[in-house]
Order: sequence, then C-alpha cells, then structure tokens
Amino acid sequence: MLGLLLLALTRAYAQTDPLPSWNDGPARHAIVELVRATTEAGGPKFVAPEARIATFDNDGTLWVEQPVYTQVTFALDRVVALAPNHPEWQDQQPFKAILSRDRAAMAKLSLQDVEKILAVTHAGMSVDAFAAIVKEWVAPATHPRFKRPYTEMIYQPMLEVMKYLRVNGYRTYIVTGGGQEFVRAFAEATYGVPPEQVIGSAGQTKYGYGKDGKPTLIKLPKVLLIDDKEGKPEAINLI
Repeated sequence: MLGLLLLALTRAYAQTDPLPSWNDGPARHAIVELVRATTEAGGPKFVAPEARIATFDNDGTLWVEQPVYTQVTFALDRVVALAPNHPEWQDQQPFKAILSRDRAAMAKLSLQDVEKILAVTHAGMSVDAFAAIVKEWVAPATHPRFKRPYTEMIYQPMLEVMKYLRVNGYRTYIVTGGGQEFVRAFAEATYGVPPEQVIGSAGQTKYGYGKDGKPTLIKLPKVLLIDDKEGKPEAINLI
C-alpha cells in the first residue's frame, strides 16, 4: 500500500510541477522565485501583466546549435536544390565548393561568399513563399549526428520554462541572431511562440504586386539588421 501511495503522489506531483525536467537546485529555485515575485500583487517586484516579457535566444538555447547552425544547413541544401537551374555554379565559387562537397574549400568561405549564398537562397521571392520553403524543408530535415528531425532537437527544460512563464502572464519572445523569417516559419509549431514574437536578423523587403495582382513583400539581398550582441536590444526596440 505504501508503495502505491508513493507512486500516486509522485505522479500527482509530476502533473502539477511546472518544471519537471529541472533538477531541484539553485537555477530552478531562481526561476520559480522570479515568477512568484513578479506576479505577486502588491509585492516590491511586481510586474504588471502588460509589462511581462521574457526573451530567449534560439540556437544553443532552445534547440541544438552544433555542429553547424541549422539555417546554414538549410542554405547549403537550397544551393543544391537550385543548382539544376544554374549550371554555371559548377565552376563558380562559393557554389562549386558546396556542390562538390569540398569541406576544405567551404571552411575557407569569406563573408562575401556567405552573402552570395544568402542572396540566392534567402532573397528574390515573397516573404510567404520563403516561409513555405522553410516549412517544407524543416519538416523532414534531420540532424547529422542524432538522425532526428531538427524540430525534435529542442531542449525540454526550456520549453517548460516558456510554458511556465506564459501560464503566469508573460509573453515569450525569441530574439535570435538567426534569420527572422526563417525562425518565424516554425517557431509556433515548435515552441508555441507566434511569428510576431520572433525577432531576428532580417533582410530588406520591397512592397509590390505578384503575378496574380495581389500585394506582396519581396525579400531583397540586402541586410536590414543583424540581431546579435548589441544588435539584440536595438532590434527589440525596433520591434
């Protein structure tokens, strides 16, 4: 009977514990105390519901960062997918290095080379078309080491923190050095964070009309902002 009672209590605790993946240590206690203090009406650290905002990085914080950024893998795969329409790439760097899988040459790619890759893989299409491409790619894409979908290579403890904060009236934002439109394409399904709460590095866009006559935003091969280091608070202020 005692064993059954302990098992029942353990299961009940697991169902009510907002952070079941966290060890019972200083980090967990600090999170719980932060939420308690900022949501306790009349308390010295109380934060009004409309001001409750929490920001999270993405790569290395919410999902796996190593051995290479997921968005870089996406860009390389896009070069391969687009190559049949660009036979000249077989003899042009940086595309030649990617198509021939020359890791030594790829390791030496310059910033200008990366900009060329991003220009052909992240621009020249509407924002909606790009989002559709990312969603189509990320659904089956798997991590090279763990052989699991990237959308499963996420850190459960961080998902629990985000959910815990949202239950207590916080809005959770992703503020990432990765591409804003890239992360927006899967953030809601993966993390429960809607697109408008994703802030990231972004390229310029141009308003225009598609072939169907409907208004659209076209992604341009020009940088608008780099959401990294000191760029993060600047981007938060803009958004």
